[in-house]
Amino acid sequence: MNNYTVIISEQAQQDLRDLSNAISFEYKSPLTAIKYLRGIYDEMRKLRLIAGLLIIQKSPYFLQYGFNVRRLKYKKMTIIF
Repeated sequence: MNNYTVIISEQAQQDLRDLSNAISFEYKSPLTAIKYLRGIYDEMRKLRLIAGLLIIQKSPYFLQYGFNVRRLKYKKMTIIF
């Protein structure tokens, strides 16, 4: 089984900060923000082992991200890599 290196882009990190701030301040749920972000990071850590097993997305929507794009879902979020 392959091990992959997971690199989180600056834009993705900013998106996660924005999400955390929205949950914490707009919805006034800081504990929920912590749990939600922890869950997202846990899913991304799994990519080290399963990235190659996930299906390549072929729908036109995903082509804007390049070829051989894959996705991982967490609750209502989609992690595209």
